[in-house]
Amino acid sequence: MASCQEFEVTVHTSPGLTCGTFSRLWLNLIGSEGETPPIVVNEGDRHLLPGSSCAVLVRTEAPLGRLLLVRLRLDARTGFPHLDWHCSRVEVCRPSEPEKDPEHQVFLCDQWLGPAGGDVELRSGKLCLLQHETEEKLKQQRLRHLQNQQKVIRWRQFVAGAPQCLDLKSVSELGPNLSYTHRSPAVNLRHLKGFSERSEAWTSFRELETLFAHSGKHNAVASFVQAHWREDWYFGHQSLNGCNPLMVRQIHSLPDNLSVTEEMLRPFLSAGSSLQQELQKGTLFLLDYEVLDGVPANQINGKPSFLSAPLCLLHLNLEGQLKPIAIQLQQTPGPRTPVFLPSDPGCDWLLAKLWVHSADFQVHQLISHYLRTHMVGELFCGATLRHLPPPHPLHQVHTHTHLPPHPLHQVHTHTHLPPTRCTRYTHTPAPHPLHQLLIPHLRSSLQINFQARAALLAAGGVFDKAVGCGLQALPLLLSRASQRITYHSLCVPDDLQIRGVEALPNSFYSRDARRVWDALHRFVLRWVDLFYSADVEVLQDSELQLWIGDINKHGFSQNSGFPESLQNKAEVSQFVTMIIFSCSALHAAVNFSQLDFALWIPNCPSSMSRPPPQEKGSLTEDDLLHFLPDVSTSCRVLSALALLSQPAVDFIPLCHYREAVFREGAPRRLVEEVQAELKQISEDIAERNLHLDLPYDYLSPDRIDNSVAI
Repeated sequence: MASCQEFEVTVHTSPGLTCGTFSRLWLNLIGSEGETPPIVVNEGDRHLLPGSSCAVLVRTEAPLGRLLLVRLRLDARTGFPHLDWHCSRVEVCRPSEPEKDPEHQVFLCDQWLGPAGGDVELRSGKLCLLQHETEEKLKQQRLRHLQNQQKVIRWRQFVAGAPQCLDLKSVSELGPNLSYTHRSPAVNLRHLKGFSERSEAWTSFRELETLFAHSGKHNAVASFVQAHWREDWYFGHQSLNGCNPLMVRQIHSLPDNLSVTEEMLRPFLSAGSSLQQELQKGTLFLLDYEVLDGVPANQINGKPSFLSAPLCLLHLNLEGQLKPIAIQLQQTPGPRTPVFLPSDPGCDWLLAKLWVHSADFQVHQLISHYLRTHMVGELFCGATLRHLPPPHPLHQVHTHTHLPPHPLHQVHTHTHLPPTRCTRYTHTPAPHPLHQLLIPHLRSSLQINFQARAALLAAGGVFDKAVGCGLQALPLLLSRASQRITYHSLCVPDDLQIRGVEALPNSFYSRDARRVWDALHRFVLRWVDLFYSADVEVLQDSELQLWIGDINKHGFSQNSGFPESLQNKAEVSQFVTMIIFSCSALHAAVNFSQLDFALWIPNCPSSMSRPPPQEKGSLTEDDLLHFLPDVSTSCRVLSALALLSQPAVDFIPLCHYREAVFREGAPRRLVEEVQAELKQISEDIAERNLHLDLPYDYLSPDRIDNSVAI
């Protein structure tokens, strides 16, 4: 008869005030040769209190073999609230031969468990790839988990032709581990809310200035914008460093549909130069909003609004300033589509720039912001949850009936245990290393996107009631934009090179984005090197290949340039860096900047209330006011942007991690290295900004949220 085995098991509850639970905790130990029956951990005077430890002694007569898993399940007590429980870890000590230290394994949890969540199986040991698993039972557990995840985490189409989202009916379906609480600082909106009933046009620029004095004068960036918004140099500066720095690109030939001539442009080029010479030198740039061509405009407050799809030509002068030199408000040239020039009457030229700003607002909100950070974040998150196994299920898919205590002949007892000296560790392989790296940057995208679809992008939301590109146009615009996005446009070095903006002297977005990207890329390269010893292991990683396949199937079109498979470590590193940058740094640049540039309403009109002009020379400054969004619409948009532009009071800075896997060993060293590099970038940006009239700090790493959380 086999001798009895004993295991000293200690269950640790995390220290947060809400981490404890009334529920009964059942525990099994699962080995390579068998498993123990479930036992109750917290009975008598043992409770799952915040920061507490519950120790039990598990005896079994049947051999377990190598200990692989710890199974936990919460069982709600009758008459008590069904509170979720946050488990820190489970430690298991198995006494060995006399004179030898006992074997000790730590099964990290660091997650919420709920009474309705079913079984959760914890593993010990380091992260590993599927092909490195040594136990068949662990391979099967890994496979079962992913099969269950794919049943629970399902795709659905939000907009035809755009990346798909998760099929959710409520935020509660996410469970406690994929949901979060966003605590924003208080925002004073009382000066904006009082205008909700006033749906007529602004009567004068003095009115706009009065509103700005109360709502934006305290904002240094907004005050600078208000002081310089009419100036051409500032228009170009904003195209490089505003809330949408992704549109401007260098050109070496003029678009066929831009109706300009050499004679028309010569006064705005460098003295003695020609149009062809400037094109060859690379000093001409373009803003092209053709994605808006033919998109239907919204009805706002019962009145039509209007959209245009402008082309704006800019010139980099000898002083290093990027200035607009020609604006055509529609894609199709013709006698009713004049080209506006800096030499036109002041109100004509200013109105043309207003139309460009309004087009930029539409593209910024739905493409640069929502599509390129929020929607892609949800795409990557869904694929990661479906194909890269975590330490244990983030979605708990099984439900079970209450189990009675097992018969006494299967011996299990539990007592308070004194501290035991446990210094010999055994390791069981654990989950996919890319899941651990990516999820801190992705998990919040599921909740915030669901809330956006239910509120901002739904009937009665701000896009329906206050934005020129309303709900009717949203499917068309997102589908078009998705067809135009390429993989290279999401990778910062490629994007900056393709658009020809990296070397521009005052492109602070480009400069900072490249430095942050490079720091992240070095971090990811080292992380990948920890787990893939050679390129062939990338090809052999079936989980990784299914992951990239799922992204392609439910993401962008086949001609987008996304890799169909990942062939080597370099490709994995670039792809993962792209994900992290898109969901952290890019989101910081396009989200947290938007209120600064919109507080002065003429600088960023959310809609236009009159059609684009078809002739020049008939406008007055008062006429400009009737093109701007009306009073209630303007204030409704500003109220929404004020809320969206606030980082959480407890936000997690870029590459700061709370997960246990980052706290020790090689992962900890990599995190310390990238944090030091990012800290230096923050300090360099702060030093540079001291010498700028208009500082740019949206990509300072200490201001970048680790994920898309607002």
